[in-house]
Amino acid sequence: MTRTPIDLPIPSADVLEAVRSQVPLIQSITNAVTVELVANVTIALGATPAMVDIVGEAGPFASVASAVHINIGTPHAEQRQAMVEAADAAVASATPWVLDPVAVGMLPVRTALAQDLLSRRPSIIRGNASEIIALAGVGAGGRGVDSEDAVEDAEAAARALARATGGAVAVSGPVDLIVDADRTARIAGGHILLTRITGGGCALGAVMAACVAVHPEPFEAAAAASDIYGQAAERAAVVAAGPGDFRTRLLDSLASIPAAQLRAQEAAA
Repeated sequence: MTRTPIDLPIPSADVLEAVRSQVPLIQSITNAVTVELVANVTIALGATPAMVDIVGEAGPFASVASAVHINIGTPHAEQRQAMVEAADAAVASATPWVLDPVAVGMLPVRTALAQDLLSRRPSIIRGNASEIIALAGVGAGGRGVDSEDAVEDAEAAARALARATGGAVAVSGPVDLIVDADRTARIAGGHILLTRITGGGCALGAVMAACVAVHPEPFEAAAAASDIYGQAAERAAVVAAGPGDFRTRLLDSLASIPAAQLRAQEAAA
């Protein structure tokens, strides 16, 4: 992993240890394609997932959760209502929450939903470059869930979103870009195999929710999450035979990655 100390604003080892010791309760309202991976990544990291996504339950649960993760990948009608309900409850109870605006831009229903949720000022927004550019209203989105823009092309849009929400924005790519209104971090790492399984990005959103649950400074939490997830993916890829094996190995790596390894990387940076 290549980075300098300024690229990682807080020791990610401390955040990982906090997740494992505090076991935060993470409400994930996520898409039907990736819900199982998101839940298992949350568990492997050391948090507790709760996939509460129906109207009448989403709001009350958000009020007691440690953090809320909203992913708009397959937004059927009731789930859309539940997302807004959960976001409103999170805001009212000062619960941190993460928005993943999957495939916004070219598709009208989810784009309108994402803009509605954006007005609730998420703590962290996580997406690929095309999604972040589209959410900021300066692009048309990518090709479905795939980005057609480079991470660096999204920096101005990410900064504008961060200033509008008062939170942090994480742009995923070969080198993740994390910004808030004033600061910038670039976290290198991860592995190409994350793009060869369904839900690699969705799961990172849940990791960010777990991190912001125990470290309530969104910029630092997002950067730590990116580092933890990227290093876990690198460890998994070394021993994986292919995408299917990598998926399992990623869970094992998240569950077993030593905080000492993260500290060693930080010391070497």
